[in-house]
Amino acid sequence: DGKPVALVSDGGSPLISDPGFKLVREAVARGITVMAIPGPTSVIAALSVSGFPTDRFIFEGFLPVKSAARRKKLESLRAEERTIIFYESPHRILKTLEPLSRTVLDNGGKRQVVVCRELTKIHEEVTSGTAAELLEFFKNNPEKVRGEFVVVVTP
Repeated sequence: DGKPVALVSDGGSPLISDPGFKLVREAVARGITVMAIPGPTSVIAALSVSGFPTDRFIFEGFLPVKSAARRKKLESLRAEERTIIFYESPHRILKTLEPLSRTVLDNGGKRQVVVCRELTKIHEEVTSGTAAELLEFFKNNPEKVRGEFVVVVTP
């Protein structure tokens, strides 16, 4: 009816790794003007606090749910020369750190990883080390395996 509509999220910028892009696509197809009002996004926040190169990066969204597909995706990133960023859920963070620590993506334990938990929220936490070190850390601290995770891997 020609009235403004707003899409607001309490989990960072809307439409980043969620299906909301379909709403925008439909609005554009119907000639509706779409405007963005920048807000926090955990991708950029994690990249900013990682200490890793920020001039070139790749965002992979969520890794595949199935372990074989996840491993294949991690293997496909081994030659990536940009900083790698992806989301992970608390239910799969250990299942991701384990193959990450054993794949060629880890480069024999030389690649550094930062795991950011609950960015921009009261329980925000940033932990860094190799994938193997982080796997051990989260196994030994199960109370930390909750919330939303952003994983950043050096190029």
